[in-house]
Amino acid sequence: MTTPHELVLEAKAQIKEVSLDEAQQALGRSVVIDVREPEEIALGHLPGALCVPRGVLEFKIGTLPQTQDRATPILLYCRSGGRSALAAVQLQRLGYADVVSMAGGFDAWNAAGRPADKPAPLSFQ
Repeated sequence: MTTPHELVLEAKAQIKEVSLDEAQQALGRSVVIDVREPEEIALGHLPGALCVPRGVLEFKIGTLPQTQDRATPILLYCRSGGRSALAAVQLQRLGYADVVSMAGGFDAWNAAGRPADKPAPLSFQ
């Protein structure tokens, strides 16, 4: 039986993970999607991030005006990097060509003192 940790390791082998520096450079050039749950996002999120929880990502990604072009660069992140890695695999399967996951997630971002917004993120509910 496969464990969730093994699923994440498999996903990470199929995607590109970027460092915090690379993620920060992508701000403003990529669509930034936070795949955490709303209550997690309310504690803080990357500047300009869209809130699209992991559980609905495949169903909602095509409805976002920012992701109509499947060549648009997308930066995904979650709390620690597992959910965003799984999400990146699924977006690749849906035909998104330029998808990356931020290594370490928001926990690493926050611990490094990177800029974060506290108000509710942009949402598409």
